[in-house]
Amino acid sequence: MQKDSFPKFKALLKKSNNIVIVTHYNPDGDAMGSSLALYNYLIKVSKNVTVITPNDYPEFLQWLPGNKKVVEYSKQTKKASSIISKSDLIFTLDFNNYSRLEGLGDLLKNSTAKKILIDHHQQPDNYATLMFHDVKACSTCELVHEFIVGLGGKKLIDQDIAKCIYTGIMTDTGSFRFDSVTPKTHLILADLLATGLHPSDIHSAIYDTYSASRVKLLGYCLTEKMVVIPEYQTAYISLSDKELKHYSHQKGDTEGIVNYPFSIKGIKFCAFFSESEGKIKISFRSKGKFDVNQFARKYFNGGGHINAAGGRGNSTNLQQTIDEFVALLPSYKKEILKK
Repeated sequence: MQKDSFPKFKALLKKSNNIVIVTHYNPDGDAMGSSLALYNYLIKVSKNVTVITPNDYPEFLQWLPGNKKVVEYSKQTKKASSIISKSDLIFTLDFNNYSRLEGLGDLLKNSTAKKILIDHHQQPDNYATLMFHDVKACSTCELVHEFIVGLGGKKLIDQDIAKCIYTGIMTDTGSFRFDSVTPKTHLILADLLATGLHPSDIHSAIYDTYSASRVKLLGYCLTEKMVVIPEYQTAYISLSDKELKHYSHQKGDTEGIVNYPFSIKGIKFCAFFSESEGKIKISFRSKGKFDVNQFARKYFNGGGHINAAGGRGNSTNLQQTIDEFVALLPSYKKEILKK
């Protein structure tokens, strides 16, 4: 945990007028929730603020308050570059190294603006002027709530801000079922509910807006693509680019599929492989003490949390990447099975 003092944050914010908020490539619920929560707060305290994402994000997140003001770098490169060049403060949310930004990373590297990191992932790079970092936080949204309150802005947390924070906490905790959820998390949720938001509306907006093809894709994954390896209490699912196209894949359609094998008794380690944009993207999940963050960092150019991490294949061949993964399992059998 590294949290700089609030007087330092307040002093930096006071002298900053043009503020940019950036989150990682392929933004998820916590990325967009934290970014738009902070955006809506900073607007309330009369700051000029822009949220910039490296690329597009799922439609089921595009109802979040402030979404229409987001600048997407991949489609609005000149505009995003101009805004960053004029900024005097950049918040980096839900990531901690520039490699998570793809092409947008070079812009931040070259920017002379001060930077504030707010994140809960392990092993942050040393690029930020100030940090609000805690790997024990269940989500970056939890940290953004703490950050706003620490700045003295608790009374400014309205329904719009609350909706964004609730979305990030809900999605990053698997609807509050992961071990990262603490009493502190529920106290924050109580504060959010006090604004009058309706949890059922948010849950429905995220999880009840699937297309028919997305549901069919899930069915295909579970009936045809799930491989269970009982001796390692491991299961994995893989999808080729051809398979994704067959089911009219849209961004966000594979979100959460990696978790489904955990419903099988005894499964402790899950992986999901997808062929997309000329790369093999991988999601890892674990139960117990098996550290998928270290596993992803060591073998698959990734990282994240102890029980949830991501990575990418060392080649562009899907089956080769899967074979590499399976070949590693005997070396980690004791760690995976450890109670």
